Amino acid sequence: MKIHLISLVIGALALGGAACSREAPSAEKAAPDHQPAAGAQAPANAAHAPKDVKPGSHEDWCGEHQVPESQCSRCNPELIPAFKATGDWCAEHGLPESQCLKCNPDLTIVRPPKES
Repeated sequence: MKIHLISLVIGALALGGAACSREAPSAEKAAPDHQPAAGAQAPANAAHAPKDVKPGSHEDWCGEHQVPESQCSRCNPELIPAFKATGDWCAEHGLPESQCLKCNPDLTIVRPPKES
């Protein structure tokens, strides 16, 4: 009888722990690796910039990751070696250090203004 009760308690604790561990990953998935900087506005359409835009222009913007599309290593993994070669790489978070808000919480990445 005592063993049965202990088994029930252990089972309940295991289920409770499993429920907690299931919630944590979904919360992490809801929050992307890169949060928009304070005051930065995400565009209404979070689409990616067309391939032929001028780098550094207003149109050169990755709405998904809130960085210039021409510098978005998550959308363009072929950029990673260049960031690593210049020492601009956060290995812990897998993105350029110059874009890593987890390591640099005061970092502000601003979308260039539209040209008139």
